Amino acid sequence: MTTNSFNINRRRFLTTSAAITAATGVPGWFLEHEKASAAQSKPLGPNDRPGIALVGCGGQGRGDCGGAAAFGDVIAVCDVDDSHAQSAAKQFSKGGKVPETYKDFRKLMERDDVHAIITGTPDHWHTLVNLLAVKTGKDVYTEKPLTLTIDEGKRLVKAVRDNKRVVQVGSQQRSDRNFRLACELVRNGRIGKLQHMIVGLPTGPVGGPFPELPVPEGLNWDFYLGQVPMMPYNGKNCHWDFRWWYAFSGGQMTDWGAHHNDIAQWGNGTERSGPVEIDGKSLTEMVPGGYTAASKYRVNCRYANGVTMAIVDENTVTDRNVVGEGKKTPNGVQFIGQDGWIFVDRGSIRSSNEELLQTPLPDSAIKLYKSSNHMGNFFDCIRSRKDPICDIEIGHRSISVAHLGVISVRMNQPLHWDPVRETFTGENAKEANKWLARDQRKPYDYSFIA
Repeated sequence: MTTNSFNINRRRFLTTSAAITAATGVPGWFLEHEKASAAQSKPLGPNDRPGIALVGCGGQGRGDCGGAAAFGDVIAVCDVDDSHAQSAAKQFSKGGKVPETYKDFRKLMERDDVHAIITGTPDHWHTLVNLLAVKTGKDVYTEKPLTLTIDEGKRLVKAVRDNKRVVQVGSQQRSDRNFRLACELVRNGRIGKLQHMIVGLPTGPVGGPFPELPVPEGLNWDFYLGQVPMMPYNGKNCHWDFRWWYAFSGGQMTDWGAHHNDIAQWGNGTERSGPVEIDGKSLTEMVPGGYTAASKYRVNCRYANGVTMAIVDENTVTDRNVVGEGKKTPNGVQFIGQDGWIFVDRGSIRSSNEELLQTPLPDSAIKLYKSSNHMGNFFDCIRSRKDPICDIEIGHRSISVAHLGVISVRMNQPLHWDPVRETFTGENAKEANKWLARDQRKPYDYSFIA
């Protein structure tokens, strides 16, 4: 399909759709379609509300649980930091009922009246919490990035399917109409054959060195570290700042990358697969004794269908950047095809030609999974037992792209990937495959939840 093949009513385009687009950033035909097909997730009645437990009571976890509270009753909260657990218990107290607080999530999982787990822990704890949850019959809404390693993801996919549980990964951009519209247009050939994608991520921090500090009262530092090798507390390797250390996470590559890689894969039709070539480079020196995750980076990928992708931080130049101002790559996803481009971020969707957005898709077009409320979709699926919009395989494959980028950056080597077998092949494969899993500090290995 090419732009010349569009049969549009220009008068309608000028008088109706363009006006709506100017006000909302979304084409009028799409808004009308959304209105006609709207299906709202409804809060459950007082006798049909599942028991909810929050594991990981930091700001993101409490935010997620606040959304979940419209669909169930928060009856338990868990955190290795007493102050976080107490704040959550206070926030979710209702009608004189105070959620019970826990420091060890394994005790919480023993409760039969807990039906849904909201996992808001730091990244390195997601897998063990989620594995135990599904093995004890709970459904899970889990923060992204889904896992710390690709091997963890494979284990989690198997456990979710074996136990027939519903798991929604918190890649909430899938429930945003702008991102879905962009992917539908690309999947339906609106920009011609897709050729290249640019995933723009924030630039991470450079900081340090950080001196050792006393562990705050009420924080179980050993439990917080979990599978991570023992290290001193320094105030910058805990809570929000954990994400800038490879021990706990992967920097912006896995943090924002979990979101935007997911959208790129969705638009490319590879959300249950992945790239076949990865070549990553760190573009800055990190400070010894400071944050370890690369703050500036470029990762070039190629898919089996010939589509290429660049994952870059916002201060990195990309030669095919079509929407960045000056030399900056914007935080979002660019789809570049033979007939034009579409860019989408949180709050806007743009294109090389307004007709690419304004021309309605035909009734026969590919339609993607629709959700307008990510948490509501999770609870809808708890009732229907259908897969949510960001199910376990999709979440695993999306974060695998980020993990592949991190591995290539840390090895400073180009790599070949077999997305079917989920293993590296060819040159450097032996060394690269060692990065698919990590040694886990005892007792916080898989036996911890056996």
